[in-house]
Amino acid sequence: MTDKIEPKEFWHHLDDVMAGMLTLHGARPVPMSPYADKEAGAIWFITARGTDIEESLRGGPKSAQFIVAAGDAQLYANIEGTAQIVHDPEKLDEIWNVIADSWFEGGEADPDVTLVRFDLREAEAWTTDGKLGFLYEIAKAQVTDEKPDMGAHGRLNFAA
Repeated sequence: MTDKIEPKEFWHHLDDVMAGMLTLHGARPVPMSPYADKEAGAIWFITARGTDIEESLRGGPKSAQFIVAAGDAQLYANIEGTAQIVHDPEKLDEIWNVIADSWFEGGEADPDVTLVRFDLREAEAWTTDGKLGFLYEIAKAQVTDEKPDMGAHGRLNFAA
């Protein structure tokens, strides 16, 4: 396993993540679909008014954690940062998709739609080469008696 993961690689894999577990201090972890925003160093989430996440953020920004275990995206990560409710119709329009639309009867205009911005502070991440890469490395290890190379691992700091 490589001891360093590059930010570009992290964001590339994060783009393919369909869901992870988001938790805030004082709120239970819940599955959420992330929308990666590399340029802003943020992940966006769409939730509804009245959820634990939304209610917890009503008082302002809070420390948050997003846990990813996405084999299809070849990413496993513990991401820490700060989450807050943001009213940004342009960003909502940019990330709105069929998944979000499935949860809200009124679409983007539904009054319960709530946009959450998660600004990344740091992450510990592991990337893999997927199932075929895993099987190859296991087979190679059996033949060569070397430890399998399971991908990259490292810590990333996003604080400017």
